[in-house]
Amino acid sequence: MDDGGHPFDVFSKQCPSRGTLEHVTGRWGSLTIGALHEGTFRFNELRRRIDGVSEKMLSQTLHALERDGLVHREAQTTNPPRVDYELTPLGRAVAERLLGLIHLIEGRMPEVLAARARYDEEREGLGAR
Repeated sequence: MDDGGHPFDVFSKQCPSRGTLEHVTGRWGSLTIGALHEGTFRFNELRRRIDGVSEKMLSQTLHALERDGLVHREAQTTNPPRVDYELTPLGRAVAERLLGLIHLIEGRMPEVLAARARYDEEREGLGAR
């Protein structure tokens, strides 16, 4: 509930849940949450796990997810300093649902690829006229 006692509505542009949804479902957010579901990672380990993410984008993503309460950052005062990232209980709950979607997409990729091929063939046929 928001401060006015009304339920949150992600379809409303003023609703703060919209930003969190964007953080979770964006390319780097979803991949970061999915990777962290596997366990605790240091920054560079996480960067290697998420192929293609830049240092800057991973840093921004982790900050946003930490601010939303989905990721916990623990800095250890060792030499050299060590920082570990892991999901919070809320982050784990989000990850469980997100991984369901990821597994569904991965499992249905043959259908997706066939649909893409049909679509592309139809568009090529239209362009040849």
